[in-house]
Amino acid sequence: MVSRRRFGDPSLHGMTDDELLDTRLCDLPIRIAGTPLESRIEQIHAELEYRGLRFRPHFWLSDEWFTPDGVPGVAVPFYLAHPRLMRLESRQMLEVEGGSDVWCMKILRHETGHAIDNAYRLRRTKRWREAFGAASKKYPQYYSPKPFSKSFVLHLDMWYAQSHPVEDFAETFAVWLKPRSPWRSRYKGWPALKKLEAVQQMMEDLGDAPMKVSNRRHEAPLKTLTQTLRQHYARKRDYYGIEFPGFYDHDLRRLFSADPAHADCPTAVQFLRSVRTAVRTRVAVWTGEYQYTIEQVLKQMTQRCRDLKLRQHRSRSETERDFLVLLTMQTMNYLHGGRHRLVL
Repeated sequence: MVSRRRFGDPSLHGMTDDELLDTRLCDLPIRIAGTPLESRIEQIHAELEYRGLRFRPHFWLSDEWFTPDGVPGVAVPFYLAHPRLMRLESRQMLEVEGGSDVWCMKILRHETGHAIDNAYRLRRTKRWREAFGAASKKYPQYYSPKPFSKSFVLHLDMWYAQSHPVEDFAETFAVWLKPRSPWRSRYKGWPALKKLEAVQQMMEDLGDAPMKVSNRRHEAPLKTLTQTLRQHYARKRDYYGIEFPGFYDHDLRRLFSADPAHADCPTAVQFLRSVRTAVRTRVAVWTGEYQYTIEQVLKQMTQRCRDLKLRQHRSRSETERDFLVLLTMQTMNYLHGGRHRLVL
């Protein structure tokens, strides 16, 4: 749930969405200090100290989550620095990535894994390569996860550890770093346990060692980003859209009816509009897919129902149940069709 605390510059609270969308990112009067982000970053530092590590990553605001290669620090998306911007993010993208305390900490631990990898050049070590493979492997634009694989930890959604060896390390580090994480019992009997034990040994070897890469560089800091929020969200929505054809006609005809005998029944379009928020949220939880992507599938299905003049002829509960299955299947086809985007 998006926080409603009125921290940050009060001028943003009174701005309309259009006024905000016409504002350049570099002109936003925001910073990390004095926001919930500050306390979450302090928590990351405390967790590193508890693990006996000297390493402390630095953080800055940018347009998205990322950790640049060769930088022992993390970029955090601007909207987390102000509740008004979080509400705008929710309206534009249907959810706020990292908007809750738990979700934000999961991403911060993951990105801290990238940062400590950079700080100590861990991927160049024999132990890292033996556990995770070659970091030089080309990053894919899409990947095909195997949901039942026990060779990878489960941390972020979408089986993200399976996307690339560098992400596998970051995910494994995040599971290891979390306080009171029962990773030994949770992953007992899994090949992933050997990766966690490798991270444990790597971190013990580091201990209080100074960083090999200690720059405090900020890549793409907010103050240098001159695009407006409108331009930013147009690009972001395009990225999280769908690129596969929506050939849903056969399944939709099985679920709904075009028979004139059902002319007095509610239209399928009316039904989909009434359930779209609930089913989109449930499918997002089940599949780990971004809600914006699921919304694009829903839009395609709604349009086809309109074109085919379909109507809801069965009970609402039965129709909703079967449509939930259909939407989940279409989303899973997207996930496992070799076309699942790498997002972090």
